[in-house]
Amino acid sequence: MNRTLQTVLFWILAFLITVSAAVYQRMTGPTYPKRVELNTANEIVKLKLIRSAEGSDNCPLAFEIADTSISAMVEYRRYPTNDEWVKEALTRDQSNLTGSLPGQPPAGKIEYKVLFYKDGKQMNDPEEYHTIVRYKGVVPGWVLGPHILSMFIAMLLANFAGIIAIARRPNARLYMWLTFAFLTVGGMIMGPLLQLYAFGDLWTGIPFGWDLTDNKTLIAYVAWIVALIMNRKGVNYRWIIVATIVTLIIFSIPHSMFGSEFNYATGSVTQG
Repeated sequence: MNRTLQTVLFWILAFLITVSAAVYQRMTGPTYPKRVELNTANEIVKLKLIRSAEGSDNCPLAFEIADTSISAMVEYRRYPTNDEWVKEALTRDQSNLTGSLPGQPPAGKIEYKVLFYKDGKQMNDPEEYHTIVRYKGVVPGWVLGPHILSMFIAMLLANFAGIIAIARRPNARLYMWLTFAFLTVGGMIMGPLLQLYAFGDLWTGIPFGWDLTDNKTLIAYVAWIVALIMNRKGVNYRWIIVATIVTLIIFSIPHSMFGSEFNYATGSVTQG
């Protein structure tokens, strides 16, 4: 096969692997909206239950259901607490049922259930519609944008480095260095800044906490440091491949699991 064509195919493969891992990580994480279905007798309505809110203002709820004979209530309380459940009716605005959950401090959480009624009769099992929303501080675009872009590029470069290392191409060493550079910017500089704006702490991984996102980044970073050390005197394909595999596994783990959580009893933020 022509070498140029082979390189193009390697880039396409690396891109597909990166996008697949990123989408899987995002959609399986605890901040991605929970998808549910409501059988209205006339149709199956697909709804989303929000699980992440930015800022300390009220968290809006909105469900598009055209059938005006359907109403809804929301039950909620702070999480994790033994507070009494608060129950409020959602307001109908043409085809939308709307309401809100009370604002919380960064890392604060509200657990809630949405109950739907048709002609006064309950339509759904509230436990199936039970979910938790976590609040976070507002992250400025100059932090969020570079973080996301740098991490995506780092994952793409890591996958490409691993692929060409398997193909025994000497320039795998160059892409190893590029991966490390973008991981440094996205994960070790912009990542902590994002954590600071969102939850008030620069670093919540080892040795200060068990935040999974920070610790995932740390493990991947260490893997590439080891690869750099093992490649200092020449190309060592094996360690580039190992670092690539570690990175792929690490960044396929659902995003934001075991993250920051506000402790309502102590007024502090904990991780893990």
